[in-house]
Amino acid sequence: MKALIIGCGRVGSTIALQLHKEGWEVTVIDENEDALSRLGENWPGAFFVGHGMDTDVLREAGIEEMDAVVASTDGDNTNIVIGQVAQKRFGTQCVVARILDPARADFYAARGLRTVSPTKTAIDTLMEAVRECEVRPVGTVSA
Repeated sequence: MKALIIGCGRVGSTIALQLHKEGWEVTVIDENEDALSRLGENWPGAFFVGHGMDTDVLREAGIEEMDAVVASTDGDNTNIVIGQVAQKRFGTQCVVARILDPARADFYAARGLRTVSPTKTAIDTLMEAVRECEVRPVGTVSA
């Protein structure tokens, strides 16, 4: 299996390393060459310096041969565009885009883009944690 990760920050680099550990052939694109250091000095996969919305960079990285594309840059707009380009222009079946804005994530998910919203996940997790707390009214003593 082959995966293309666009964005090599904390999220993208961790995904790249985990997929590699699971046996995937992983290629990473980032605008900053220094991001390669997040993958470790013995990174066996490919790394391309460039913008993930540049179709020439995507082709050079082998997007046409990828089984999965993960758009994990720090910009919602960039991830949305990359996701749509991967799906519609290159026909990638498995495309996942990180979108911080929950409303936008829902909007694009309804249009067929697989989205993950860390903000929505955090809200849901925090709300569940609060609901699980045993809250006592002020002035009561538990026995």
